[in-house]
Amino acid sequence: MTSLTYVKRTVPSADLGPDSSLPPLGWLTAKDWISGSVLDDDDGLWVSYGLVPSPFPYRDQDNYTRSLKDTEYGFFVLENDYLRASFLPDYGGKLWSLFDKKSGRDLLFDNPVVRPCNLAIRNAWTSGGVEWNCGFLGHHPHTCSRIYSCVTTLGDCIKGARGLTYRADTPVLRMYEYERVRGVVYQMDFFLPDGSPVLLCRMRIYNPNATVVPMYWWSNMAVPEYKKGRVITPADQTYTTGQGGVIKIGVPFNDMLDFDITYPGNLNHSRDYFFKLDDSIRRYETYVGEDGFGLIQASTKRLQGRKLFTWGQGAGGDRWQEYLSGCGNPGRYVEIQAGLCRSQYESMPMPPKTAWEWLETYGAMNADPEKAHGDWHEARAEVESKLAAQSTEEELESILRDTKKMALTPAGELVTTGSGWGALENLRREKSGEAKVCPHLDFGGIGGEQEQWRELLESGRFGAKAPLEVPASYISGESWTAAAEKAAHVTEELSWYSHYQYGVMLTAARRFAEAKAELSRSFELEKNPWAVYALSQIARLEGQGERSASLLLSAAAMVPGDISMAKAALKALTDSGMYSAIPGFCAALTPETAAIPRVRLYLAGAYVKLGELKKAEDLLYEDGGMVVADIREGEISITSLWYEIEEKKAAAEGREFDRKAVKPPVIFDFRMS
Repeated sequence: MTSLTYVKRTVPSADLGPDSSLPPLGWLTAKDWISGSVLDDDDGLWVSYGLVPSPFPYRDQDNYTRSLKDTEYGFFVLENDYLRASFLPDYGGKLWSLFDKKSGRDLLFDNPVVRPCNLAIRNAWTSGGVEWNCGFLGHHPHTCSRIYSCVTTLGDCIKGARGLTYRADTPVLRMYEYERVRGVVYQMDFFLPDGSPVLLCRMRIYNPNATVVPMYWWSNMAVPEYKKGRVITPADQTYTTGQGGVIKIGVPFNDMLDFDITYPGNLNHSRDYFFKLDDSIRRYETYVGEDGFGLIQASTKRLQGRKLFTWGQGAGGDRWQEYLSGCGNPGRYVEIQAGLCRSQYESMPMPPKTAWEWLETYGAMNADPEKAHGDWHEARAEVESKLAAQSTEEELESILRDTKKMALTPAGELVTTGSGWGALENLRREKSGEAKVCPHLDFGGIGGEQEQWRELLESGRFGAKAPLEVPASYISGESWTAAAEKAAHVTEELSWYSHYQYGVMLTAARRFAEAKAELSRSFELEKNPWAVYALSQIARLEGQGERSASLLLSAAAMVPGDISMAKAALKALTDSGMYSAIPGFCAALTPETAAIPRVRLYLAGAYVKLGELKKAEDLLYEDGGMVVADIREGEISITSLWYEIEEKKAAAEGREFDRKAVKPPVIFDFRMS
C-alpha cells in the first residue's frame, strides 16, 4: 500500500552561508548573446528568446564552504511495492533518490553529500537526483532554497487502469513556489498509486499576468554513469553547439566525427545534445547500462525536448564530478533531461492568464541488453515496447485530465514554507484590486526579506535604514519600479535608501543614465557602499574598467568585513589589470575574509603578474593545493594559474615549456574541453 511520510535524516553538508550582500549586477553584460545558429527553416527554435541579462532581483548564494558537517533535513518519502522516492524541499524540492525495490538499485545518482558548487543562476547548485527548473535559462533560482510543501490526496478522480488501484486516499505530495523574474507560479503534485511501477509527477505552471511571458522548464535527471551505458530516445537528429550557435547533427552517429553519441563513454569532453523529437512520436528518454537496466522518463506531449549532458571522459570532467560529491564517492553521473522547448537556448511565449500542465513518469527500464545495444531503431523499438507495458501515452493524457480538479483543490497545512514572495505578490494584488495568484495555494506569511516592500506598498515609504546595513532584498516589476520612483522623488525625497533602491532597479533595466543620477543622489544624501557598488557596475558596462575598480575599492573600504564586496573589488582589480593594488588590498582585509580561497586565488594571480612567483606558488600549494569553493562551471582560473607559474619558472631557468606536453596536477585541472 502507498505511504507518504516526512522523516528526518542527517546528511554530511557544506554550510550554504548567507546570501550575497550585493544585487546581482555583476551578471550584467555589455552585449546580449546573439546566436550564429545554422538551422533549417522548419526547425522552429526560439533561439535566444527569453534570455535575461541577470538573475535580478534574486541575490547570489555564493558564501558557502567546502567543509562538511552532519546536518539534519526533513525528507518526504513516497513509497509503494515498487519504488521509494525521497524528496528534499530544502533544496528546491529535488527528487533526491528513486530506489527500485525489485532490483535493489537506485535509479538516480544519489549524492551522499549536500555540497553546493558554482553552476546555477544564483551560483550555488548540488549534483544528483532530479531537479525541476522553472523560469529562465540555467539551474533555477530555488535550486538551493526551501520551497512550499504540503500533503493532499488523489480523491476519486481516477477510476483505475491496468489493474492499478487509484484509491481516493492515495497520498499526494505537493510542492510549489512563486518565480519572481517571470512572475509565475509552478506547482508539482507527486503520487505513487498502489501497484504503479512508475512515479507520477503532475506539473503545472500558471501565468497570472496580463502579458505574454517567456517560459522555460527543464527536468534534469542525474543517473549513475554505467560502463558502456547508452541513452535511447526517439530521435534521428540532435541540436548541439558549433560554429557560434546551434547546429544539427545525426543520431546515433555524429556526421562530422563518425562516432556514436548515444554512448557517453565515447565523449571525451563536456557536451550537450538536444534531441529532435518529431511531434507524432511518444516523448521518452532512458539511460541503460550494459545489462539493459536504468531509469526511463516519459511524459505527455507538452514536454517536447530531450537532452543528454555528459562531463566527458577527460581529466577536467573527472575532477568536476569528484568536486561535486564527497565521502569517497567519485560522483560520476550522466544527465538526461526533458524540457518545454527543444533546446535550453530558448524559452517559449506563454499567453496571459494561462496554465500549462503535463504529466511525467519515472521508473525502471529493463530492456533486452542485446537489443538495447544493437541497431538504433531496434533499440528504440525495444524500449518503446517495455514502456508501453508500464503505461501508454493515452493513459497519461487521461490521468492528466482526470487530476485537474485535484490540482486546483487546496491541500492540508503547510509542512515547509517557501520564500514569502508569493504572499507579497498577493498582497500587492489585493491593494490594486487584482485577483490573487493561485488562490488554492497557501503562500504563508510575509517574511523579513519582504517587510520593506510591504511598508512601501502600504505607506509609500521604505523607512529609515542604516547606510552600512546590508539591504535586505530587491524587487522588480513595473508597479514596484513606479512605487520606488514615487518614494525617491515625492514621499521620501531625502532618503538615501529610496534613491538607492530605485537606482538599482534602473541599473538592472539597463537605464544607465537615469540610474547614475539616482545612485549619485543616494550617495550625496548619505555615504553608503551600496550605491558606490552599483555605480561601479555601470562604469564596468560602459567600458571604464579602472574607474569601476577604483569605485569598488572605496566601497570595500567602507565595509571591510563584507566578503561579497571584497570579492567584487578583487575581480574588478584583476579584470582591469590593476595587479599592484591587490596585495595591499588583501593585507587590509579582516583575517577571516583574507583567508577565503577565492581571495587567495586573486592574490596568487596578482603575484604572478608582478613577478613574485614564489609567493604565488606558495599560495597555490598551501594546505595540499588550493581548493576554491565557488569556482564557476567552465572556469579554468586555477588551471591557468598553474600553467602560468610553470611557464614563467621555465623561462627564468632557461628551459623550454610546451603547454600541450604537460598536464597540471589533478586537483588543479578543471578543463572540460
